[in-house]
Amino acid sequence: MPSVRPGGDARGGPFPSEPGTLLEHVAVAVFGLGDDGLVHYWGPGARDLFGHEAAAALGRPGALLFAAEPDGPRGRDGTGGPEHTGAPEHTGGLLGPVSSGVTAADICAALVERARTRGYWRGRLTARHRDGTSFACGFRVFPVQGADGRSVVMGLASRSDELDRVKTNLAFLDALFETCPIGLVMLDEDLRYVHLNQALADMDGIPVAEHVGRPVDEIMIMSDGGEYRRMVRAVADGGAPVVGTLVGLRTTGHPDRDQVRSVSFFPLSGVAGSRPGVGGLMVDVTDRERAILEATAARSRLALLDRASARLGTTLDLRRTAQELVDVVMPDFCDGAVVEVVEWMDEAEQFDPGRPLITRRIASGTVLPPPATELVSGVERVRYPPGSVIHDMLRTGRPVSAVVDADFLARTVLVESRARLLSESGVACILVAPLIARDTVQGLAIFGRSANRPPFTGDDLALGGELASRAAICLDNARLYGRVQDISLTLQRALLPDVLRTGPYVDVAHRYLPGSRITEVGGDWYDVIGLPDDRVALVVGDVMGHGVPAATDMGRLRITTKALAAHHARPDGLLAELDACAQEAGIELATCLYLVYDATTGRALIAGAGHPPPLVLRPDGTVDTIDEVLGVPLGVGGLPFRTVERALPEGAVLVLYTDGLIESRGRDIGAGLEALRAEVRRSAGPLETMADRILTNLLPDPPTDDTVLVLARVHRSRPGPAAGPADRVAGPGADPATGSAGR
Repeated sequence: MPSVRPGGDARGGPFPSEPGTLLEHVAVAVFGLGDDGLVHYWGPGARDLFGHEAAAALGRPGALLFAAEPDGPRGRDGTGGPEHTGAPEHTGGLLGPVSSGVTAADICAALVERARTRGYWRGRLTARHRDGTSFACGFRVFPVQGADGRSVVMGLASRSDELDRVKTNLAFLDALFETCPIGLVMLDEDLRYVHLNQALADMDGIPVAEHVGRPVDEIMIMSDGGEYRRMVRAVADGGAPVVGTLVGLRTTGHPDRDQVRSVSFFPLSGVAGSRPGVGGLMVDVTDRERAILEATAARSRLALLDRASARLGTTLDLRRTAQELVDVVMPDFCDGAVVEVVEWMDEAEQFDPGRPLITRRIASGTVLPPPATELVSGVERVRYPPGSVIHDMLRTGRPVSAVVDADFLARTVLVESRARLLSESGVACILVAPLIARDTVQGLAIFGRSANRPPFTGDDLALGGELASRAAICLDNARLYGRVQDISLTLQRALLPDVLRTGPYVDVAHRYLPGSRITEVGGDWYDVIGLPDDRVALVVGDVMGHGVPAATDMGRLRITTKALAAHHARPDGLLAELDACAQEAGIELATCLYLVYDATTGRALIAGAGHPPPLVLRPDGTVDTIDEVLGVPLGVGGLPFRTVERALPEGAVLVLYTDGLIESRGRDIGAGLEALRAEVRRSAGPLETMADRILTNLLPDPPTDDTVLVLARVHRSRPGPAAGPADRVAGPGADPATGSAGR
């Protein structure tokens, strides 16, 4: 290691005027002396300190290390003893009281004797360099026995001025770390605490020992999106030091106390075997920087509102929307929350503070341990007595807060077991905010905090009110949507047939599956209509759109189709009139497939208006697609429809459906149709079983769109003449039996 050598060769030190580190500043010489006083070992450090090469020193008297002292060897304290440490065994001179000069040989002999008799000795003596100069030197000597049984006195020596400088620096650093009011910290390369002083531990509210080994994220509670950690990480990775940066924070030791600190960080060099990392200084400037504190709190509130805006109202499901509010406020704002809707008789009902209030709990959550979980989720209907905190909130229409004490429990909680749960849950205070939409209190949100957090403040009341206000709009939309959805479903179910009158020549299995609650009710419909002369009409349709309008339009078309069926033998003629009715009713777009089966001839007449083509499963297991009947949708107008005639063998199964069965997100309609063909081919058997298997294997769970499936197995009424050509297309006005045009 470098040191200041005779001849003025100055090397580094610990301060800017002396570049280098503290440990680099002291050179240590190692040597060994035998019982004969001769040098038996000579290390590289001894060569540097005393100037003798090993070959010149080994075997020579140890006296060459020392300068004669006419007044006897003296310690630093002037007592003639060893280096002063305050320890009793280090007092007294190496040679005892002397009255005459002492030779270098005397000093060497006394040094060896003291090491052997005491086992260890240290002190200051005057050393001699090879060039004849003398210098104060600290010595430490102790006996060492070798493998051959012989012993030698090992000595360690360093220049006294270097030792004094290091001791002074270490004393300064110890005093700085112990008494400095500034927080001092050392982090390793993973930003874990390695060392810190008591001042920083007091700032954090956590003992020094509980810091060590933990990452800064477990101590510092920041609301800056990770900016603080990125700043310290950059310094640890060799970036420029950070000086006097102001940060707003809380700590896990003081979670209820906002602080502003002026922080400085610098990279640790990692030389001399020390670990790499970051050193830091922290000064609490909270009182001086109150504005930053307020800005930090405001930023936290805005961040919570921003998260709430992004997460609330992602669906139109009432309970899911309420749960989104509960999830977004924990744990940043509170430790537990519930959302309840008020069970008013009707929306025009006036709040009567003298009557109990009944609510229905639709969402809950907590981060507290049991029994808090049972408290928030163990009840569905809640009854609040007159005079409760909830009544206080409803009376003003503004958020209120309350401490959970005996008075609160007596006023607000009727059931003794619930009151006991609340008192044992750890919830110390609550905030109640109204859910107001369209000038009506739709419900309430209750937020709770444990005793480990500060009570709700005025700013918290404002924030809770804003969160409830945003949630109320989403909840009201979901509630209104649910009401419209229920009306649509009721209307649609009323308009669709419960039982189909099929007759003796057609066996029918039918299914209608509404889409999930995420998708509004569609306009899918179907029917089986009995006709004279052993004929049966099968019809499926789909009105574009959703909700009550689609269900209403669907009902119009179904009723109109049933009325027209008795007057039109030809499907294309029926669709033409149905198209005119759709245009007159303002139905812009609807699809329809109309099929008439004649059991006498075993033939079917089919016409389509933009609807997916029907399939025919023949008794031999083959599946045909009747794709000549696509046509244009109803309501478009201007284009004629055409009728396709097909012969159907005994026992053939007709497959009619709406596009919800074959079209879905991520799969085009062509692939869906091919999947349906394959499923029909595999599913031959009883119609009811076949219908269930097709829907199970093709539809997602839950379905994303309304779906109709009609399966019809046809039979002949009696043996008839040969059908002639298997398939014919009959144009407008053609005779169904011959395919030729009539007059």
